[in-house]
Amino acid sequence: MATFATGSLTIPKQKLAPWLGKIQNGSAVAALSASTPMVYGEGETWTFSIGEAEYVAEGAQKGQSTVTPTVKTVKPFKFHKTLRFNEEVLWADEDHRMGVMDQILAEIQPALSRALDYGVFHEINPTGGAVVAAMNGGLTDTTNLVEYVAADKPYVSLDAADALVLADGYNPRDVALAPTYASKFSALRGATSEQKLYPNLRFGTEVSELDGHRAAVSNTVSGAGVIAVDTKVLAFVGDFSAIRWGIQKSIGLEIIRYGDPDGAGDLKRNNQVAFRAEVVYGWGIADLNAFAKIHDLV
Repeated sequence: MATFATGSLTIPKQKLAPWLGKIQNGSAVAALSASTPMVYGEGETWTFSIGEAEYVAEGAQKGQSTVTPTVKTVKPFKFHKTLRFNEEVLWADEDHRMGVMDQILAEIQPALSRALDYGVFHEINPTGGAVVAAMNGGLTDTTNLVEYVAADKPYVSLDAADALVLADGYNPRDVALAPTYASKFSALRGATSEQKLYPNLRFGTEVSELDGHRAAVSNTVSGAGVIAVDTKVLAFVGDFSAIRWGIQKSIGLEIIRYGDPDGAGDLKRNNQVAFRAEVVYGWGIADLNAFAKIHDLV
Protein backbone atom coordinates (compact mmCIF):
# COMPACT_ATOMS: atom_id res chain seq x y z
CA MET A 1 0.00 0.00 0.00
CA ALA A 2 1.56 3.28 -1.12
CA THR A 3 0.74 5.35 1.98
CA PHE A 4 2.93 8.13 3.30
CA ALA A 5 4.03 7.64 6.92
CA THR A 6 5.68 9.89 9.52
CA GLY A 7 8.86 7.85 9.27
CA SER A 8 9.35 9.35 5.83
CA LEU A 9 9.48 12.90 7.17
CA THR A 10 12.58 14.96 7.79
CA ILE A 11 11.96 18.18 9.65
CA PRO A 12 13.71 20.93 7.64
CA LYS A 13 15.82 23.63 9.25
CA GLN A 14 13.84 26.21 7.35
CA LYS A 15 10.31 26.05 6.06
CA LEU A 16 10.33 26.42 2.28
CA ALA A 17 7.37 27.88 0.43
CA PRO A 18 5.85 25.17 -1.76
CA TRP A 19 6.07 25.52 -5.48
CA LEU A 20 2.61 26.27 -6.79
CA GLY A 21 3.06 25.75 -10.49
CA LYS A 22 0.60 26.60 -13.17
CA ILE A 23 -0.44 24.33 -16.03
CA GLN A 24 2.23 25.92 -18.24
CA ASN A 25 4.94 24.79 -15.83
CA GLY A 26 4.35 21.14 -16.59
CA SER A 27 2.80 20.94 -20.06
CA ALA A 28 4.45 21.56 -23.43
CA VAL A 29 1.01 21.72 -25.04
CA ALA A 30 -0.12 24.46 -22.66
CA ALA A 31 3.15 26.34 -23.13
CA LEU A 32 2.92 26.41 -26.93
CA SER A 33 -0.85 26.82 -27.42
CA ALA A 34 -3.35 29.08 -25.70
CA SER A 35 -6.22 27.59 -23.73
CA THR A 36 -9.81 28.06 -24.88
CA PRO A 37 -12.62 28.75 -22.37
CA MET A 38 -14.85 25.69 -22.21
CA VAL A 39 -17.88 24.29 -20.43
CA TYR A 40 -18.18 20.66 -19.45
CA GLY A 41 -19.09 18.10 -22.10
CA GLU A 42 -18.55 17.45 -25.77
CA GLY A 43 -18.51 20.42 -28.09
CA GLU A 44 -17.24 21.69 -31.39
CA THR A 45 -14.66 24.22 -32.41
CA TRP A 46 -15.01 26.02 -35.72
CA THR A 47 -12.43 27.40 -38.09
CA PHE A 48 -13.27 29.23 -41.29
CA SER A 49 -11.39 29.65 -44.55
CA ILE A 50 -12.65 32.65 -46.52
CA GLY A 51 -9.97 32.90 -49.18
CA GLU A 52 -8.62 36.24 -50.40
CA ALA A 53 -10.25 39.60 -51.05
CA GLU A 54 -11.61 40.46 -54.50
CA TYR A 55 -10.64 43.52 -56.48
CA VAL A 56 -13.62 45.55 -57.67
CA ALA A 57 -13.13 47.92 -60.60
CA GLU A 58 -14.99 51.21 -60.74
CA GLY A 59 -18.62 50.52 -61.63
CA ALA A 60 -18.10 46.72 -61.54
CA GLN A 61 -20.23 44.25 -59.64
CA LYS A 62 -18.96 42.42 -56.58
CA GLY A 63 -18.65 38.64 -56.80
CA GLN A 64 -19.59 36.03 -54.23
CA SER A 65 -17.13 35.28 -51.43
CA THR A 66 -16.76 31.67 -50.31
CA VAL A 67 -16.69 30.45 -46.74
CA THR A 68 -15.37 26.97 -45.96
CA PRO A 69 -16.02 25.89 -42.35
CA THR A 70 -14.09 23.17 -40.57
CA VAL A 71 -15.61 21.57 -37.48
CA LYS A 72 -13.60 19.65 -34.88
CA THR A 73 -15.14 17.79 -31.97
CA VAL A 74 -13.77 18.52 -28.50
CA LYS A 75 -14.22 15.76 -25.93
CA PRO A 76 -13.83 15.86 -22.14
CA PHE A 77 -11.22 13.70 -20.39
CA LYS A 78 -10.87 13.44 -16.60
CA PHE A 79 -7.62 12.88 -14.70
CA HIS A 80 -7.02 12.58 -10.97
CA LYS A 81 -4.32 12.13 -8.35
CA THR A 82 -5.27 10.58 -5.02
CA LEU A 83 -2.73 10.49 -2.18
CA ARG A 84 -3.14 8.62 1.10
CA PHE A 85 -1.59 9.74 4.37
CA ASN A 86 -1.58 8.30 7.85
CA GLU A 87 -3.44 10.62 10.20
CA GLU A 88 -0.22 11.00 12.19
CA VAL A 89 1.34 12.82 9.25
CA LEU A 90 -1.28 15.54 9.60
CA TRP A 91 -0.60 15.81 13.31
CA ALA A 92 3.17 16.04 12.79
CA ASP A 93 2.69 18.63 10.11
CA GLU A 94 0.48 20.73 12.36
CA ASP A 95 2.76 20.46 15.40
CA HIS A 96 6.01 21.25 13.59
CA ARG A 97 4.48 23.67 11.10
CA MET A 98 6.63 22.18 8.37
CA GLY A 99 4.31 22.81 5.45
CA VAL A 100 4.92 19.22 4.37
CA MET A 101 1.36 18.79 3.23
CA ASP A 102 1.54 21.87 1.04
CA GLN A 103 4.80 20.74 -0.50
CA ILE A 104 3.66 17.22 -1.28
CA LEU A 105 0.23 18.20 -2.51
CA ALA A 106 1.78 20.83 -4.78
CA GLU A 107 3.27 17.91 -6.73
CA ILE A 108 -0.23 16.92 -7.77
CA GLN A 109 -0.61 19.87 -10.11
CA PRO A 110 2.44 19.17 -12.33
CA ALA A 111 1.25 15.56 -12.72
CA LEU A 112 -2.16 16.76 -13.85
CA SER A 113 -0.44 19.25 -16.17
CA ARG A 114 1.62 16.50 -17.79
CA ALA A 115 -1.55 14.48 -18.28
CA LEU A 116 -2.65 16.99 -20.93
CA ASP A 117 0.49 16.25 -22.94
CA TYR A 118 0.15 12.49 -22.64
CA GLY A 119 -3.37 12.72 -24.00
CA VAL A 120 -2.77 15.22 -26.80
CA PHE A 121 0.57 13.76 -27.87
CA HIS A 122 0.14 10.02 -27.36
CA GLU A 123 -3.52 9.29 -26.48
CA ILE A 124 -2.46 7.37 -23.38
CA ASN A 125 -3.39 6.99 -19.73
CA PRO A 126 -0.41 8.40 -17.78
CA THR A 127 -0.87 5.58 -15.26
CA GLY A 128 0.29 2.45 -17.04
CA GLY A 129 0.83 4.16 -20.38
CA ALA A 130 -1.83 2.26 -22.31
CA VAL A 131 -3.61 3.83 -25.27
CA VAL A 132 -7.08 5.19 -24.49
CA ALA A 133 -9.40 4.49 -27.42
CA ALA A 134 -11.59 7.52 -26.64
CA MET A 135 -8.61 9.85 -27.17
CA ASN A 136 -8.42 9.02 -30.88
CA GLY A 137 -6.71 11.77 -32.89
CA GLY A 138 -3.52 12.73 -31.02
CA LEU A 139 -0.46 14.28 -32.63
CA THR A 140 1.11 10.84 -32.85
CA ASP A 141 -1.44 10.03 -35.58
CA THR A 142 -0.08 12.60 -38.03
CA THR A 143 1.03 11.10 -41.35
CA ASN A 144 3.82 13.67 -41.69
CA LEU A 145 6.73 11.55 -40.52
CA VAL A 146 10.46 12.25 -40.45
CA GLU A 147 13.03 9.70 -39.38
CA TYR A 148 15.96 11.01 -37.40
CA VAL A 149 19.33 9.82 -38.71
CA ALA A 150 22.08 9.78 -36.10
CA ALA A 151 24.79 10.54 -38.68
CA ASP A 152 23.07 13.82 -39.61
CA LYS A 153 23.07 17.08 -37.71
CA PRO A 154 19.79 17.40 -35.78
CA TYR A 155 18.64 20.39 -37.83
CA VAL A 156 18.40 18.10 -40.90
CA SER A 157 15.39 16.29 -39.44
CA LEU A 158 13.93 19.55 -38.11
CA ASP A 159 14.18 21.12 -41.57
CA ALA A 160 12.54 18.06 -43.12
CA ALA A 161 9.63 18.30 -40.66
CA ASP A 162 9.25 21.99 -41.45
CA ALA A 163 9.04 21.17 -45.15
CA LEU A 164 6.21 18.67 -44.61
CA VAL A 165 4.16 21.14 -42.56
CA LEU A 166 4.75 23.90 -45.09
CA ALA A 167 3.70 21.60 -47.93
CA ASP A 168 0.34 21.18 -46.19
CA GLY A 169 -0.19 24.93 -46.00
CA TYR A 170 0.76 25.55 -42.36
CA ASN A 171 3.56 27.50 -40.70
CA PRO A 172 5.86 25.30 -38.58
CA ARG A 173 6.34 27.93 -35.91
CA ASP A 174 6.44 25.60 -32.89
CA VAL A 175 8.35 22.54 -31.77
CA ALA A 176 8.01 20.31 -28.69
CA LEU A 177 11.19 18.31 -28.13
CA ALA A 178 12.19 15.35 -26.02
CA PRO A 179 15.25 16.20 -23.88
CA THR A 180 17.40 13.68 -25.78
CA TYR A 181 16.67 15.47 -29.06
CA ALA A 182 17.06 18.93 -27.55
CA SER A 183 20.47 17.96 -26.19
CA LYS A 184 21.70 17.31 -29.74
CA PHE A 185 21.04 20.96 -30.61
CA SER A 186 22.44 22.22 -27.32
CA ALA A 187 25.69 20.33 -27.91
CA LEU A 188 26.39 21.94 -31.30
CA ARG A 189 29.30 24.41 -31.32
CA GLY A 190 30.85 26.66 -33.93
CA ALA A 191 33.76 25.11 -35.82
CA THR A 192 36.23 27.69 -34.62
CA SER A 193 34.51 29.81 -31.97
CA GLU A 194 33.25 26.99 -29.72
CA GLN A 195 30.15 29.15 -29.26
CA LYS A 196 26.80 27.39 -28.95
CA LEU A 197 24.90 27.43 -32.22
CA TYR A 198 21.55 27.51 -30.41
CA PRO A 199 22.16 29.51 -27.22
CA ASN A 200 18.50 30.45 -26.79
CA LEU A 201 17.24 26.88 -26.42
CA ARG A 202 16.46 26.05 -22.81
CA PHE A 203 15.49 22.77 -21.21
CA GLY A 204 12.02 22.83 -19.68
CA THR A 205 8.50 23.63 -20.80
CA GLU A 206 9.03 27.38 -20.52
CA VAL A 207 8.97 28.62 -24.10
CA SER A 208 12.40 29.33 -25.58
CA GLU A 209 13.71 29.60 -29.16
CA LEU A 210 15.21 27.03 -31.51
CA ASP A 211 16.16 27.93 -35.07
CA GLY A 212 13.16 30.23 -35.53
CA HIS A 213 10.71 28.02 -33.63
CA ARG A 214 8.98 28.58 -30.33
CA ALA A 215 10.32 25.61 -28.40
CA ALA A 216 9.36 23.63 -25.29
CA VAL A 217 11.29 20.65 -23.95
CA SER A 218 9.58 17.88 -21.98
CA ASN A 219 9.81 14.15 -21.28
CA THR A 220 6.15 13.96 -22.25
CA VAL A 221 7.15 14.27 -25.92
CA SER A 222 8.73 10.82 -25.94
CA GLY A 223 6.67 9.52 -23.04
CA ALA A 224 9.84 8.05 -21.55
CA GLY A 225 9.12 5.97 -18.48
CA VAL A 226 5.36 6.32 -18.94
CA ILE A 227 4.25 5.09 -22.35
CA ALA A 228 3.70 1.33 -22.50
CA VAL A 229 4.86 0.89 -26.11
CA ASP A 230 7.77 3.14 -27.06
CA THR A 231 7.00 5.05 -30.26
CA LYS A 232 10.50 6.59 -30.28
CA VAL A 233 9.13 10.10 -30.81
CA LEU A 234 11.73 12.85 -30.57
CA ALA A 235 9.69 15.92 -31.49
CA PHE A 236 6.40 17.31 -32.73
CA VAL A 237 6.79 20.22 -35.13
CA GLY A 238 4.01 22.45 -36.44
CA ASP A 239 1.46 25.10 -35.68
CA PHE A 240 0.31 24.45 -32.12
CA SER A 241 -2.54 26.92 -32.51
CA ALA A 242 -4.29 24.04 -34.31
CA ILE A 243 -4.72 22.42 -30.89
CA ARG A 244 -7.93 23.45 -29.17
CA TRP A 245 -7.78 22.69 -25.46
CA GLY A 246 -9.22 24.01 -22.26
CA ILE A 247 -10.00 23.18 -18.65
CA GLN A 248 -13.66 22.24 -18.40
CA LYS A 249 -13.52 21.75 -14.64
CA SER A 250 -10.85 23.49 -12.58
CA ILE A 251 -8.33 21.64 -10.48
CA GLY A 252 -9.70 21.23 -6.97
CA LEU A 253 -8.54 19.59 -3.79
CA GLU A 254 -10.74 17.34 -1.67
CA ILE A 255 -9.93 15.73 1.66
CA ILE A 256 -11.54 12.30 2.06
CA ARG A 257 -11.81 10.82 5.54
CA TYR A 258 -14.17 7.90 4.99
CA GLY A 259 -14.61 5.02 2.58
CA ASP A 260 -12.23 3.44 0.08
CA PRO A 261 -11.61 6.05 -2.62
CA ASP A 262 -8.80 4.24 -4.44
CA GLY A 263 -9.26 0.53 -3.74
CA ALA A 264 -6.54 0.43 -1.10
CA GLY A 265 -8.78 -0.26 1.89
CA ASP A 266 -11.10 1.58 4.27
CA LEU A 267 -9.62 4.87 5.42
CA LYS A 268 -10.97 4.88 8.98
CA ARG A 269 -9.97 1.29 9.57
CA ASN A 270 -6.42 2.12 8.51
CA ASN A 271 -6.32 5.47 10.35
CA GLN A 272 -5.74 7.32 7.12
CA VAL A 273 -7.00 10.26 5.12
CA ALA A 274 -6.82 10.82 1.38
CA PHE A 275 -6.39 13.93 -0.71
CA ARG A 276 -7.72 14.01 -4.25
CA ALA A 277 -7.40 16.56 -7.02
CA GLU A 278 -9.17 16.23 -10.35
CA VAL A 279 -9.23 18.10 -13.62
CA VAL A 280 -11.33 17.70 -16.74
CA TYR A 281 -9.63 18.74 -19.94
CA GLY A 282 -11.30 19.14 -23.27
CA TRP A 283 -9.25 19.01 -26.45
CA GLY A 284 -9.32 18.48 -30.17
CA ILE A 285 -6.89 19.02 -33.04
CA ALA A 286 -8.16 21.07 -35.95
CA ASP A 287 -5.92 19.40 -38.54
CA LEU A 288 -3.20 16.80 -38.04
CA ASN A 289 -1.58 18.05 -41.24
CA ALA A 290 -0.48 21.09 -39.25
CA PHE A 291 2.07 18.84 -37.53
CA ALA A 292 4.97 16.56 -38.34
CA LYS A 293 6.48 13.92 -36.08
CA ILE A 294 10.21 13.26 -35.83
CA HIS A 295 11.07 9.81 -34.56
CA ASP A 296 14.10 7.57 -34.23
CA LEU A 297 13.28 4.06 -35.40
CA VAL A 298 16.73 2.64 -34.66
